[in-house]
Amino acid sequence: MSTRLNELQNATVGMTVGVIEVLCLQPFNYCKNMIQQGQPLTLDPRKLYRGVGANCVNMGSCTMIQFAVGGSLKTFVQGEDKSRRLSLAEEMMCGIGAGSVSALVGSPLELIMIQQQRKGGSTVATIGNVATPSIISRGIVGTAVREALWTCGYLSIPPIVRHQLMTNYPDTFDTNDKARVPAALLGGFFACYLTQPFDTIKTCMQGDIERTKFGTLTQTGKVVYAESGIPGFYRGATFRYGRMVCAVFMMDFLKEKIGPLLYPAAFQD
Repeated sequence: MSTRLNELQNATVGMTVGVIEVLCLQPFNYCKNMIQQGQPLTLDPRKLYRGVGANCVNMGSCTMIQFAVGGSLKTFVQGEDKSRRLSLAEEMMCGIGAGSVSALVGSPLELIMIQQQRKGGSTVATIGNVATPSIISRGIVGTAVREALWTCGYLSIPPIVRHQLMTNYPDTFDTNDKARVPAALLGGFFACYLTQPFDTIKTCMQGDIERTKFGTLTQTGKVVYAESGIPGFYRGATFRYGRMVCAVFMMDFLKEKIGPLLYPAAFQD
């Protein structure tokens, strides 16, 4: 999200970045979801990419909302001085606010994807099976918490880390690209391990729309803890962290490249 772009432009950049990330990293997402629910893994590409359409819409629309809302919040917080660099707290609060809003769209779309991954079937048929308020809203609180911290992790932390590395260690990190790798590792770590318990609970709830095993948010948490203790909340964390490091790197890189590519006039000094 850039303060140089308006809401529509930030939204377009976000949608483009989100779709590219999903097409590259969908297998990580499939494996993470299956492990969290105790389901077997596969190397069959047809199964690895189940639900990719719903996930493209999910990540495209969520990233679009996160870029647009985040950009607006940054502009508002920045005030009249457009050259002022936001503080760490300001950057993080803008990311958290943007992520929370995006969950309203992302949670129903993830539910559709997870149902397809577990049961197969077309997107249209899956939508028909879940199109009731009690089902489509399952997991929305867990999604909101996860998206708030995830957005902070990929939108707010990498620019701060890159700036600090390039300022304090200019000989080692003399370009953005050199500082981007440690920034992605730290942003991905933050986004993954703080949000993993909420993501596990949300995934279990959305995989079990019949409520055979998992009920409410707190009931699901109790079931996971009873089965596996604290480690149970970190099922699939390896695949999720791998995806997040790649995603943070890609999104941090792409948001800097796609904005000037689509809207070059906005970046002319």
